[in-house]
Amino acid sequence: MYAIVEIAGQQFKVSKDLKVYVNRLSSEEGSKISFDKVLLLDDNGTITLGAPAVEGASVEAKVLQHLKGDKVIVFKKKRRKGFKKRNGHRQYLTQIVIEGISATGTKKKAAAKKADVAEATTEE
Repeated sequence: MYAIVEIAGQQFKVSKDLKVYVNRLSSEEGSKISFDKVLLLDDNGTITLGAPAVEGASVEAKVLQHLKGDKVIVFKKKRRKGFKKRNGHRQYLTQIVIEGISATGTKKKAAAKKADVAEATTEE
C-alpha cells in the first residue's frame, strides 16, 4: 500500500516504514503528526483518486530529527566580463518516518474514470 501525499508544499510517494526528508516542520522531535492532504491511495491495485484530496484518508508519521541538508553552491558568471559570484546555502530539513496510512473514506476508482473517458471518446 502506498499513497501520494502533500507535505509542506511538496508531493511525496510514501509507504509504511519509509524515511523521508521534508522541508522543516514546526513539530518537536519524537512527536507524531498526521497529514490529511492525500492525493492518491493504492491498496494492492485498488486506486483511489482524490479531487483534489481523498476525503477521510490520512498519513501518520513520527518526527525523527531536524537537520540541515548538504551545501548547495550557487555560482554565477558572465563570460568576458570578469564577473564571478559564489554563494551557497544549506536547506533546513526534517526527517520523518511513515507509521501508517489510513484509507477510511469514500472511494473513487480510477477504473471507473477510465471507463467514462472511453465512453466519451466512442461517442464522438
